Amino acid sequence: MKYQDALHKLTLFPDTAGVNQQGHLTIGGCDAVQLAAIYGTPLYVFDEATIRAKCSEYRQEFGQRYPNTLAIYACKAFTSQALIRILDEEGLGFDVVSGGEMHIAMSAGVPLDKVYFHGNNKGEYELKKALEAGIGRVVVDNFHELALLPRLCGELGKTQDILLRLSPGVDPHTHKHVATGILDSKFGFPIATGQAEEALRIAVSTPNLRLIGLHFHLGSSLFEVEPYVKALEIVLNFAARMKQQHRFELRELNIGGGFPAQYLLNTPAPPVSVYAEAVVSALMREARRLRLKQPRLIIEPGRSIVAKAGTALYKIGGSKDIPGVRRYVFVDGGMADNIRPALYDSKYEAVVANKMGKPETDVVTIAGKFCESGDILIKDVRLPKVEAGDILAMPTSGAYSIPMSSNYNASLRPAIVMVKDGSARLIRRRETYDDLTARDSV
Repeated sequence: MKYQDALHKLTLFPDTAGVNQQGHLTIGGCDAVQLAAIYGTPLYVFDEATIRAKCSEYRQEFGQRYPNTLAIYACKAFTSQALIRILDEEGLGFDVVSGGEMHIAMSAGVPLDKVYFHGNNKGEYELKKALEAGIGRVVVDNFHELALLPRLCGELGKTQDILLRLSPGVDPHTHKHVATGILDSKFGFPIATGQAEEALRIAVSTPNLRLIGLHFHLGSSLFEVEPYVKALEIVLNFAARMKQQHRFELRELNIGGGFPAQYLLNTPAPPVSVYAEAVVSALMREARRLRLKQPRLIIEPGRSIVAKAGTALYKIGGSKDIPGVRRYVFVDGGMADNIRPALYDSKYEAVVANKMGKPETDVVTIAGKFCESGDILIKDVRLPKVEAGDILAMPTSGAYSIPMSSNYNASLRPAIVMVKDGSARLIRRRETYDDLTARDSV
């Protein structure tokens, strides 16, 4: 049997990935093995060029079809001051879902007029902080918030621009844990039950609120365009009815995100152009049919901006062979820095960063170091023969891994570096043991 080497997996890595003369994986002109030696493992490596290229792709593909489009980055995918500044330079706005995400955006110095505050249970303190800071938009999610927000606005003497988050009742054909636009969801005002209309009626008649648009988000990792088209038709029909019945003028339409990333070689994600063409065509067609003014279009890419840009590096330690069953290979990270495989049954590929030219002869399962049987990063991945001390590189690790990380087993959250043109800079240091007890008292 003829075995492939790891080169065929390079398409899953950042745009700048390659292999140097030592047979090592390189990212952004940096040797991944050297990065692991300098910064330790687990280590997350982000490639600046890949991030900027993806931002440019969204601007171009949507902008050339519908110039009145604003892309706002969904910070829940991963956020840091360094990343926020890069995205701001690329002209993106920001979607935040907590006071913490808002604080990071503010600390990075971005203009708050392009920040949209989401969330199904925003706290009074969070909303007050957002109003005081001059947040651009608040996306109102429920009736409790619809009553709380105008009270806070009144106390501060402000009028706030808002969007209403709607639940269009569309099945996005994705994992049940990340489907958010269905009727049975904790998010948004359902259109089908009449609650969306009631919320709109309240919003347009509340003095401290200025309702400028509608929002929906169908879910994550949507590999089909049909759910977007169906949801657009439902929401624009709703907007047309609300114009007639409540004199509501739709100025902004936020269709959320959900644009996917490619995690496996055999599951390519459609290019941004496919989504741009489907979304813009449906929006313009329905606006003409319903005699609506074309609203500003807001899109919220998150995963698709940073997933491919990020690579996780681990050091291989021990292993366990069960003859005729499985060989486990252990790494020095796992579910504490990437819980997605355990939580969503997410799939990944991997390479051995210091053996890129070696034939992939072995099928192994990559297990983490944590005290859970479910701490499995990858089942049945083909790799070269591995030894303790080898560096495992897992591509497409830039989204959700770090934000969902934990200190389980009192582990330390990993360091993060940004690479560009052969140089690396630390954008988040590794936690220390002292960090684990810094907030304790005895």
